[in-house]
Amino acid sequence: MNSPDQRTFSFELFPPKTDEGMDKLKLAVERLNAVRPRYFSCTYGAGGSTRERTFQTVSWLREQGIETAPHLACIGSDKDEIRAIVRHYIEQGITRVVALRGDLPSGMGRAGLGTFRYANELVDFLREEFADHFHIEVAAYPEFHPQAASAGADIDNFKRKVDAGADAAITQYFYNVDAYFAFAEECERRGITLPIVPGIMPITNYNQLARFSDACGAEIPRWIRKRLEGFGDDREAIKAFGHDVVLGLCQRLLDGGAPGLHFYTMNQSAPTLKLWTELGLPGDQR
Repeated sequence: MNSPDQRTFSFELFPPKTDEGMDKLKLAVERLNAVRPRYFSCTYGAGGSTRERTFQTVSWLREQGIETAPHLACIGSDKDEIRAIVRHYIEQGITRVVALRGDLPSGMGRAGLGTFRYANELVDFLREEFADHFHIEVAAYPEFHPQAASAGADIDNFKRKVDAGADAAITQYFYNVDAYFAFAEECERRGITLPIVPGIMPITNYNQLARFSDACGAEIPRWIRKRLEGFGDDREAIKAFGHDVVLGLCQRLLDGGAPGLHFYTMNQSAPTLKLWTELGLPGDQR
């Protein structure tokens, strides 16, 4: 169990597609940064499809003096491409990355896989090339990756990333606390002792959440689905109920010894800040 002063609280952003979206992101970051999280992560599209927007977002964050952890997705890339991106980040003073396999862009066959097939190969490459320069986060799946052959195989895959040199893990979002603690216990049984930080997705839009969850394999428990469906188009009721659900989830995780929380903000500040305030989270981690 982690003591409160050892826990890590962080926020995830995605690179906006438009200048207007970038303006909205900057305003959200200004508000989110006021509570001084440990870092902000920034996503990276399939096969590098948002590369330039990711670079733009990361550059702006660093200009603000914000500790930033860019996502680094390796699928579809070769070593020279990854090396060039990483050196660019080093020049910006970045010391933390989120190392992922990533998804192939639609329409790209197996011939477009590139040098790397799995995230553990990327972690291994980063350690070989850059030693301990980076604090490396990897992904974990308490409800198991939808492409995994079995629960056991999924934990085997996770352990390969850990053994390659990962420092910590961030989970896919979930709404079943028992799934997280069961996953953490099984990892500990297998000798995996790095921090596994729960990923938290605020509930503000049911249709969007259902779409995301169907795509990534995250389960929305039946009782939550039914309640959300029952609110129809009542957005305020959805937000109020969703907030209570996620607040309770976070509190149970922290009470049970989770090593922090990583909020998927969807580039919005209000839902996450409301959770932050009501949970009484620390105001400065840097």
